[in-house]
Amino acid sequence: MKTMYIGLLGCGNIGSGVAKLLGEMAGTIRESYQIEPVIKSILVRDLTKQRPEYVDPSLLTVDKDKVLRDPEIKYVVECLGGEHPSADWMCEALRAGKHVVTANKMALALHWRELHEASEAGHATLYYEAAVGGAMPIIKILHDSLQANRIDRLTAIINGTTNYLLTRMTDEGLDYQDVLKDAQALGLAEPDPTADVEGEDAMYKLSILASLAFHRHLPVSAIEREGMTHVAQEDIRNAHELGYRIKLLAHATHTEEGMDAYVSPMLVPENHPLSSVKGAFNAVFLHGHACGDMMIYGRGAGSAPTAGAMMSDLINVILETANDHASQVQARENDGCVPMISDRTSAFYIRLSAQDATGVLAHVAASLSSHQIGVKALLQPVERALEGAQITILTHPASEKNVRAAIDAFDKRLVKVMNVLRVEAGEL
Repeated sequence: MKTMYIGLLGCGNIGSGVAKLLGEMAGTIRESYQIEPVIKSILVRDLTKQRPEYVDPSLLTVDKDKVLRDPEIKYVVECLGGEHPSADWMCEALRAGKHVVTANKMALALHWRELHEASEAGHATLYYEAAVGGAMPIIKILHDSLQANRIDRLTAIINGTTNYLLTRMTDEGLDYQDVLKDAQALGLAEPDPTADVEGEDAMYKLSILASLAFHRHLPVSAIEREGMTHVAQEDIRNAHELGYRIKLLAHATHTEEGMDAYVSPMLVPENHPLSSVKGAFNAVFLHGHACGDMMIYGRGAGSAPTAGAMMSDLINVILETANDHASQVQARENDGCVPMISDRTSAFYIRLSAQDATGVLAHVAASLSSHQIGVKALLQPVERALEGAQITILTHPASEKNVRAAIDAFDKRLVKVMNVLRVEAGEL
């Protein structure tokens, strides 16, 4: 029977969840693999804080070296979150030859190269299944199951908070602020929801997914980001009338010209699989040259799904290293950066408030036409808004630069742009 010592960095909801699951599964691991997994030290900030009964208080320490420099500890589970000191301590552990399991998408996305270099230097494995998609095994699928595919496109709902907000806004006709208050009361949104609703969380996750899918590092700085707070009930109703639902999507493509990546609210056709993803669920829709279209769906947030994914990683790395031959597949560096595409083609949703006067619609149409933009659909409700007549336009696919230029050319005395959203164009 081999004893494998584990150290935890952090013991909040996720860390204590990992400790609980390990205690529940220790017997199965012993019986099936003749391995004894033992938590030796747990780093915490406050020794006096009340912990669940399944967390042994004798294991708690405020000294990080009890985890990072103990030669018996070969496995480190990082549960602190945030960029620093998490990234620094994970690098230190990896360079010391300790295998690391984490769910920290921010540290991974912002320190991708440093973490992989530390992993290679220490001949240690970095696992991060729980960093994207909670319980969904999307990292393993990209890393292992789809290796025979050239993935050229992925579009994902990877933030449960925003998907919950947009689902209730769509299904119940509620305004953003009202739904946000409910989500915060239920613990589905943070007291400060900025990272979620402004797309930061999805941006970090997209960097990780695209880097794996395309075998090219996609830095966070190359991802265009737009949040969902400007999506109004008028947009949701208009989208429904046009046959769409609005979702906050993380999107990336890889072509011969380069990569393109952005996080933004988009109109999704009602017959698209992503349109049916509701509540706090996540989904990743991708296309590979051999597999075609594929969607992975599941619970993307919460302490239990996250702890479960981390526990699976921990079991995998313990089994792989039990005979001293660690697999390095998870620590492999991607093959450099590629250029980012300077322009993209998409259909667009444009909502305008216009002067209720003759010639305004002709002015808008002329501006669009002069920039090679065709109109696919137009909505003009009979009722009048306080700010003027409402005009909603759905364009045919067009250059984004041309669309922005056409909007800039609108006469501001006649037309006020209320919202502009991209339209998901994935072929089914």
